[in-house]
Amino acid sequence: MKTVNYPQYRKYKNHKAYFKIISEKEWEEIQVLGSKFILHTFTVKILPDRNFIYDMTFDYENNWDKIEEEEYHEILRKV
Repeated sequence: MKTVNYPQYRKYKNHKAYFKIISEKEWEEIQVLGSKFILHTFTVKILPDRNFIYDMTFDYENNWDKIEEEEYHEILRKV
């Protein structure tokens, strides 16, 4: 099994959402809606959520860009 150091940070390639993967069971998402920034927190309860975190962590290249913690926090300040 692959080991991961959390947190991990991602963003959609279109810059419409930013993600902080807290653990294999939790993540935060900041949605960008025009000039609004909305923070959502998620806890895995169903298989699609588990798959979503796995994809963001290990198979992200097609849908997400890896970002640094500083970039995530810069967006988080706008929430």
